Amino acid sequence: MTVTINIEHAKKVYDNNNVVIPDLSVVIKPGEFFTLLGPSGCGKTTLLRMIAGFNTIEGGEIKFDDRVINNLPPYKRNIGMVFQNYAVFPHMTTRENVAFGLKERKIKEPELSQRVDDMLKMVQIEELADRIPSNMSGGQQQRIALARAIVIQPDVLLMDEPLSNLDAKLRVEMRSVIRHIQQQADITTVYVTHDQEEALAISDRIAVMNKGVIQQVDNPVNIYRHPVNLFTATFMGQSNLVRCSLDGKKGTLIGTDQSYEFNRINDDCTEKEAIICIRPKDLKFADKGIKGTVKERVFFGTDIHYTIETGAGELLLSCSVNDPLHEVGETVFLEVEKDVVNLFTTDENGTTLMKR
Repeated sequence: MTVTINIEHAKKVYDNNNVVIPDLSVVIKPGEFFTLLGPSGCGKTTLLRMIAGFNTIEGGEIKFDDRVINNLPPYKRNIGMVFQNYAVFPHMTTRENVAFGLKERKIKEPELSQRVDDMLKMVQIEELADRIPSNMSGGQQQRIALARAIVIQPDVLLMDEPLSNLDAKLRVEMRSVIRHIQQQADITTVYVTHDQEEALAISDRIAVMNKGVIQQVDNPVNIYRHPVNLFTATFMGQSNLVRCSLDGKKGTLIGTDQSYEFNRINDDCTEKEAIICIRPKDLKFADKGIKGTVKERVFFGTDIHYTIETGAGELLLSCSVNDPLHEVGETVFLEVEKDVVNLFTTDENGTTLMKR
């Protein structure tokens, strides 16, 4: 059975009056793969540990469906947990590791063996059933940890940076495995990471956090293409930030003579200056436009990144390796994909999105 996680005005304060999470509310849907994403120290792991019961809660409520779990010990919350460091038992075989939680719950044979066998097959390590973890790769050990967490049929699966100890290629492989298994098991899942690409690849929804506050909750496409504030925009991938003077819906890039009509600027916006957030792929080489000089060219396999020195500052542009090459020192012109860029303006309350 999948559950809804309802967090209402949760607050976390440590002994030295350090407020890590001041007032946080969010609803995580049944069966959803929900990712907490943010920089180190933003409170994402603290929140996960509050859901797990490893951290106390100093205010508000956390509910699984309609059941308040604030004061329930972890072992009564029916959660599965996957940690960064695998936390598998080194003296036990794969089968014994996966069976551990079932034995703690007094599951008897033949059900115990059947559930272990089914889970080993699901995570594709049945051939490793009698091997001990020290003879396995990091990816194989993480599969054991995942199987052990899911085999107990938890209401909620919690995952704390489970791929950060793996190499780059294995991380890509394992995030697909985790997503596939989570969908098969249909378990409400809360996943913590600081890796933007990882979050975008596997999540149903993402909560971007900063300083204990959720900045935006949305699906990966909207988080990336339609950030609600400048923090989310700059945290989710590379961005060029360019100052822009406004006259109605017309914006002129400061330091250049280039102006654009931005059709989706709010009608009630009276600001005279804004910040345009331009993704590297939203800049194109053109025959006219922003004039600049190629300062650097870096090859990334499928993409080439150019750093262009312009009157508006250094701009990063990303294009396909199949496009014509431009040399360092070459004079070029850039065009902005004006219909997909985001404009922001700053008021006394911080940075607010002006265009989506």
